[in-house]
Amino acid sequence: MQKKNKKDPSQMRHGYTTGACATACTKAALTALITGEAQETATIHLPIGRDVTFTIEKNSFTDKAVSCETIKDGGDDPDATHGALIVSTVSWQDEPGICLDGGIGVGRVTKPGLPVAVGEAAINPVPRKMLYSTVEETLAEFKITRGVKVIISVPDGEEIAKNTLNGRLGIIGGISILGTRGTVVPFSSSAYMASIVEAISVAHATGNDHVVMTTGGRSEKYAMKQYEGLPEEAFIEMGDFVGFAVKHCKRLGIKRVSLVGMMGKFSKVAQGVMMVHSKSAPINFEFLAQLAEEVGATSEIVQQVSAANTASQVGEIMLETGNKRFFDHLCEACCTSSLNHVKGGLVMDTAIYSMKGELLGRADGIDTID
Repeated sequence: MQKKNKKDPSQMRHGYTTGACATACTKAALTALITGEAQETATIHLPIGRDVTFTIEKNSFTDKAVSCETIKDGGDDPDATHGALIVSTVSWQDEPGICLDGGIGVGRVTKPGLPVAVGEAAINPVPRKMLYSTVEETLAEFKITRGVKVIISVPDGEEIAKNTLNGRLGIIGGISILGTRGTVVPFSSSAYMASIVEAISVAHATGNDHVVMTTGGRSEKYAMKQYEGLPEEAFIEMGDFVGFAVKHCKRLGIKRVSLVGMMGKFSKVAQGVMMVHSKSAPINFEFLAQLAEEVGATSEIVQQVSAANTASQVGEIMLETGNKRFFDHLCEACCTSSLNHVKGGLVMDTAIYSMKGELLGRADGIDTID
């Protein structure tokens, strides 16, 4: 079988946010409501400063309202909402101004800490601004001063939301209408970082001064068993963004941060690398050898660690030789590196697990920096 070439990130196709799709549908529906004519396309202005035209898949007319639909194109980003049907239903209202709300499949906020107030539809600030300004511009274009009601729906939104963290964040009943640019950048770090910020904000706003940061779903499963007394919103997947996540915890006033992960990424954290993507700084095996020496490993074992190819191999060496203190020492180094990164002000814990869920080592309650 011929190996498939990976696509160059610079050649990857950008998509559009749910916020941009909702705005395009709203413009089309309002225009159809005013003119009585079905709309095949809608052109809107994106926050990044350019215009884009969306295809309108369907127009539905009733006596009092018009609904327009488009299909969200996420580009080359593997987003949960790619291919979702986004619908905007627009009608006149007796009251002046614009009433914006969510319909079927758009979640409703039930916890504080998000950029949308509790009780409101989960339509984030930038999409709200896009929707309001587009409605105002369309009304001005046709010289109309009537009040308008806009309902954004996503028919499959409740099912799609099961593949997101919305439930943990207190967004119930569907997805969020999101986007700060209007476009979706494939594999965007900024999008992931924004989700970390949102999760920490919800944890803080719901009274959690202790959060557990994990590197992925598997480590989160182990973390939830270890810290079973904590509420679900206290568990946050930080991915590779260790330094960024810990800094934001300190910024919001979180008092205790527990890191839970595995040998590979946490071997980097221990040596002071706070962005632990596979393409970030390589693992320093001399550093791991030094840790092994500090916990009493023989010179032969220290040499084996120094010559290892992977962090997992180091773990195997230390387990085979019965030196479990090494893993606790590695966890201590993770705590110290994290505290140094944020210049103190937190209590840090770290736990390292094997791929099979075995707790290899842990360090708790470290609050002093080097």
